[in-house]
Amino acid sequence: MIENKIAFEQDFQLESGDVLPGLEIQYHSTGKLNDTRDNVVWICHALTANSDVIAWWPGMIGPGLLYDPDKYFIICANILGSCYGTTGPESINPASGNPYGKEFPAITVKDMVKAHQMLRKHLKIREIDILTGGSLGGQQALEWAVSEPDLIQHLIPIATNAIASPWGIAFNESQRMALEADQDFQKGVYTGSSAGMRAARSIALLSYRNGNTYNKTQADPDPDKLGDYKAVSYQQYQGEKLEKRFNPFAYYLLSKALDSQNLGRGRQGLDSALASVTAKTLAIGITSDLLFPVEEQKLIAGKIGGALYREVESFYGHDGFLIESDAISKEIKQFISH
Repeated sequence: MIENKIAFEQDFQLESGDVLPGLEIQYHSTGKLNDTRDNVVWICHALTANSDVIAWWPGMIGPGLLYDPDKYFIICANILGSCYGTTGPESINPASGNPYGKEFPAITVKDMVKAHQMLRKHLKIREIDILTGGSLGGQQALEWAVSEPDLIQHLIPIATNAIASPWGIAFNESQRMALEADQDFQKGVYTGSSAGMRAARSIALLSYRNGNTYNKTQADPDPDKLGDYKAVSYQQYQGEKLEKRFNPFAYYLLSKALDSQNLGRGRQGLDSALASVTAKTLAIGITSDLLFPVEEQKLIAGKIGGALYREVESFYGHDGFLIESDAISKEIKQFISH
């Protein structure tokens, strides 16, 4: 994929009323726009991913795969508030000359989509053939399909919801509590090491998988051991892995954006918002997903006129949307071929 960055000089007003003085957007693309500029597949990424979608969604993009660059122009933009090139807590606050850090203003899913729309207009894209994403990416796709219904031809939200659940918000708050317990985080300091981030990621993993997954993949062959458990080392490893690549202030900020998901806000309620979607829609649920249970995708399909719902069997819980590429591709191919 080709990496690009666009800088917009105009003020960017957030849903909260706060204003960012300018905006940078990092994005990756592959394939070529056709003459009518309507062969676009726009993929919205999840919480800690980035715009290099081939790196985190293997088996979905490439020659002969579902999203073939010989057929489509495929684009993914890093989300507002992240730490992979788009304006976020690591960006310089012109008022202070220092990185925003924990002082970065609160953002919502609507704000993320507003940034995508700016990029779309800059690239002169007049139609999106397929708009998709999982988890936080699916929230963005839904918001976009509501805010610009005539633009989207096919909408494919995966393992996501139309309104944040108390269950999901509780998981996010638990992670924020772990971050807030870190003294460096409280002081607004980040040196590249964050105990709070490691703990937050450990909590997140419990929501991304499930008990059956852990019982099978993290069971110790010696049932009589009294320490050095496989599940312990796995949690520590995953925490350290994210700590090395993600900014804790961005993680905190984006977790609150997840909580903000409510398509009905300012739109006379959720039913009215979903009913306004005109795109041909396929909602996909993952059977073992604890964080975004299949009932949430069934609700989406049930409220959008003519929408379909399909379920993918997976052992891996919420992470199934990243792992079950073959099964997801099969469902989408059947959907877009009709």
